[in-house]
Amino acid sequence: MTRYQVAVVRYEKPMESVRRAVNLCDGLAGLKVGDRVFIKPNIVFWTASVPFPKWGVITTSRVVADMVTILAERGITDITIGEGMVLFDPKDTKTALQAFEGLGYNELGRRYGVKCIDVHQRPFEKVDLGDGVVLSFNKDFLESDFVVDIPVMKTHAQTKVSLGIKNLKGLINMSSRKKCHAADLERDLDFMVAKLANPMPRSFTIIDGIYTAERGPGFDGKMHRTNCLVACRDVLAADMVAAKVLGYEPADVPHLVHAARLRSRTMDLSDVEVVGDGIDQFAFPHQYTFPYNEDSTLPIQLERMGIKGLSYPKYDNTICTYCSSLTGLILTSIAMAWKGEPWGNVEVLTGKRMVPTPGKKTILLGKCLWDMHKNHPDIQNMIPIKTCPPSPKAIVRALNDVGIEVSSHIFDHMDMAPGYFMRKYENKPEFEESLFKVE
Repeated sequence: MTRYQVAVVRYEKPMESVRRAVNLCDGLAGLKVGDRVFIKPNIVFWTASVPFPKWGVITTSRVVADMVTILAERGITDITIGEGMVLFDPKDTKTALQAFEGLGYNELGRRYGVKCIDVHQRPFEKVDLGDGVVLSFNKDFLESDFVVDIPVMKTHAQTKVSLGIKNLKGLINMSSRKKCHAADLERDLDFMVAKLANPMPRSFTIIDGIYTAERGPGFDGKMHRTNCLVACRDVLAADMVAAKVLGYEPADVPHLVHAARLRSRTMDLSDVEVVGDGIDQFAFPHQYTFPYNEDSTLPIQLERMGIKGLSYPKYDNTICTYCSSLTGLILTSIAMAWKGEPWGNVEVLTGKRMVPTPGKKTILLGKCLWDMHKNHPDIQNMIPIKTCPPSPKAIVRALNDVGIEVSSHIFDHMDMAPGYFMRKYENKPEFEESLFKVE
């Protein structure tokens, strides 16, 4: 039986800790001078308008810079950093450039010739992943000789954890991402995510747990300074060990179960040798789901406010990244609009499986639900938001139409919203902005 060495290392010093993780698992074995190396960090979101809690959301620049330096020491000169961020405007070419500059990647370009690419602006190629699943991947990734996968160690509201395999979702195009959030109960998000590593070239995964996130993947979760690096030449082994650090048995994470079946692998870590500092030093439970009331019709915080006359059913794994990113803003605007008087029997539906309730005023969030339910006989008062992704102006108009007088301010200044989440980390020295800079 093949044994997979997984390094679990305490992050203590720049260069030293990442180098130790690489060496313990022989992470760059087989890498040759002249190889084209593709680095995939996790930059789920960016705004240049305000500081925001990058900890546990974005891969630290510290780990990226250390990996680039180690590669350069080995004579690697063809290095590309690539990411496909969440962008609400398909024509947005500025945000990725701001992120690369803000995170110091351009400095790595000046020092080592590193190229930074926004995969949304690059060619894609269709790849048959088996079982009739065809997704389009970034060609730079597919044509590289070696991939360094550097995800953040975080939980995820839909897939329980987001680690090395899930990080590759940022390399597929928009239509492929939507396919991953299918309504099919069997071929669902976990089924699709499990296949994302199938076309990956030779690779090394180093999971950045300097900061870990509960209820990720975004900045509205809870961040922890955990100081843990998990590294392996096998992405599944790395993910299974990192899941344990986050408090989950690999067998309880559906996409890891699917991935193990694809590879005829065991889930009990019997084929894994943990080297370094061990899992138990770092492991503690990280919640992944946002709390809702008993019948899952309203977030618990809104119920505690006494909100009546509104049903906003709990998200499922069919809601795509773009609609789910808007949900936090919508719920915040609804909470701010509450004046103590019940609203008129309103429901807001999301994803691709929710069905309307007879007699309610039904808001359909996004084109998917509009296509499904535009002729549904049970909808007596339909307020559709037909665009994909949903237009912020249309969201405000729909809520106002049903008597929920939300302000457009929060939607007009979406790039400012993450700044509100900084407050709970202020004056806490363990949350360092310097780890997201290249000096």
